[in-house]
Amino acid sequence: MTNLIGACAEAAGEVYGPIAAAPPDQEGVAVETLSCLRVAMSGPLLLDLARSEDAARWPDAVAREEAASRRTYAARCVLAEAQDAVHQLGPDRGPVPLPTAGQGAMMDLVGAGDEVAACWRRDPQEAAALVLELTAGGELAVDEVLDAAVDAVVVCGLLALADARTAAAADPSTAAELCLAAVPHLALAVTLASADLD
Repeated sequence: MTNLIGACAEAAGEVYGPIAAAPPDQEGVAVETLSCLRVAMSGPLLLDLARSEDAARWPDAVAREEAASRRTYAARCVLAEAQDAVHQLGPDRGPVPLPTAGQGAMMDLVGAGDEVAACWRRDPQEAAALVLELTAGGELAVDEVLDAAVDAVVVCGLLALADARTAAAADPSTAAELCLAAVPHLALAVTLASADLD
């Protein structure tokens, strides 16, 4: 992610640099948007590659996290099924089907990640306390909540890069601005990925 942050800044620099260096009375400035396009198109692939490299580098940690994830997923499914039983939701649940226990379990994790990411932007200490609160019942693990929070902010950064790709041909300044708009999301993802709450 840190390499992607640098690539975003470099791409924006290729647009803004010539504009800043041009004389004030010059009306048109030729700029390059190739770097904006390159970073926008390669961002998701770079992040997938980095995730694979991390899994190969730390296989024991990955195996431990996967085992914890299976346990917490099962616990969330049991909780969802119990809630269905309490509310007496049978197979005919109405015109809009409610999520299955498995889907509900995944939605709970995604929701926890979104909540932690939003809170971390305001107050990291409050967010750390929130993570511990969310994981106290055993249905969620600290690492998986932080990973879900990382995923949430990475998606925001990648969406900004996708918009930069769209804007590159028509408006280089907007493309550069969107490359820079991805940076705070990616920087927060680095912070969340590095957080140690154990």
